[in-house]
Amino acid sequence: MTPGILAETESWTWLSKPPGLPVFPPHGDATGPSLLRWLLELRPEVAAGFPPGFEGGLAHRLDNSTSGVVLAARSADDLVRARQAFTEGRLHKTYRFLTARTVPWTQHVVETRIAHHPRRRDRMVVERGRSTPHRGRWYPASTRLRHVAGSLWEASINTGVMHQIRLHAASVGLALTGDHRYGGGRQPPGGAPPGVAFALHHVGLTGADLDSPRLAPPAWWSG
Repeated sequence: MTPGILAETESWTWLSKPPGLPVFPPHGDATGPSLLRWLLELRPEVAAGFPPGFEGGLAHRLDNSTSGVVLAARSADDLVRARQAFTEGRLHKTYRFLTARTVPWTQHVVETRIAHHPRRRDRMVVERGRSTPHRGRWYPASTRLRHVAGSLWEASINTGVMHQIRLHAASVGLALTGDHRYGGGRQPPGGAPPGVAFALHHVGLTGADLDSPRLAPPAWWSG
């Protein structure tokens, strides 16, 4: 699977990121495979003019295992506009995920705050009480969960805390399939690409005049 351009305007490009591909180069391997490297090979002109952490105009990140829509700004001014919309909660992002768990409800809103794990840099924790061990500040987060069919669920957010959907879903009994970091069960379906640990897909975003095309989850989800 390779990245692609879903749509573009004078200000924005909506990209398709395959599962297993990082948005930015891996640590210690600046030339390693990534969505940014693919974009720079396609559009060398976007190599300059953007601040660190948003190279190529890439306005947000997805976990390596997460597939789906990624927004890229086409100028530094456009990037500022996009980041402001994210910060102000004016962009609504819709995801789909698979879980092997079952719960007795079909819709739920999770609004527990999230912080960094007190010891492990690769994990986050939800606030379960005033004495919940954590590191740094608590981040407000809201995730709306909706059952679609079978093991397929939808999550909608307008915040973007690290691991938010994975952690919020797990905290109410819906750990993502294969997400062992947060209590997931069996691995994703047998057709999952190498390096894909869990099944999470960004369908698209709406709001602030940045509506993206909707992108269906990878075919291997149904295989």
